[in-house]
Amino acid sequence: MSINLLEKVQQNLGYPTLQKIDPNTQKTIVDNSTRIEDKFSQAAIPAVLISLYKYVQTDEGAKEVLANESNTNWVSKIFDNSSKEAIETIAAYSKQLNLEHISKMNCIANEAIKIAKENVGDHATIEDLKKFFNDEKNNILLYLPAALHLGEIINNDTIDDRTNKMEGPLSSLMQTIGSVFDSPTTEKEIES
Repeated sequence: MSINLLEKVQQNLGYPTLQKIDPNTQKTIVDNSTRIEDKFSQAAIPAVLISLYKYVQTDEGAKEVLANESNTNWVSKIFDNSSKEAIETIAAYSKQLNLEHISKMNCIANEAIKIAKENVGDHATIEDLKKFFNDEKNNILLYLPAALHLGEIINNDTIDDRTNKMEGPLSSLMQTIGSVFDSPTTEKEIES
């Protein structure tokens, strides 16, 4: 059940509408915003969501998200040892150095987790959560600015691939095939 997590987080937190990234130029399709808040949300929302996606693909990460407490410092957890670099990259993209970035990014993560938990239900399993984020991955990548080089930061080169920003029947087919290989596995499945 895909709900467009990115759009829901953006709306719930009152951020400006995000722009898709053109796969050819690797820039936003419509770049009519010079406001710092627009640049921050364009970078931070997809970066936090895709890092959260990667985090819940482990059983330990999914369990922690399901047991979420809203005072968790998600930025340090989902970006792990690269949190400082991720924060600096997002600050550079938005052309401002601001100490509020960490708290805003934690708010984005908390809102995404709240929405995810509402959608998977009270009795969700780690597999349900992994599937929810896996279903959202391709939509999130359409909005992730290539200038962030987030794939390098979180050690997942496929995130920065231009094909993730393409739309259409052939691109959708290729993304679906890629999603099969990305589908979540559990420790039980590995042991079998």
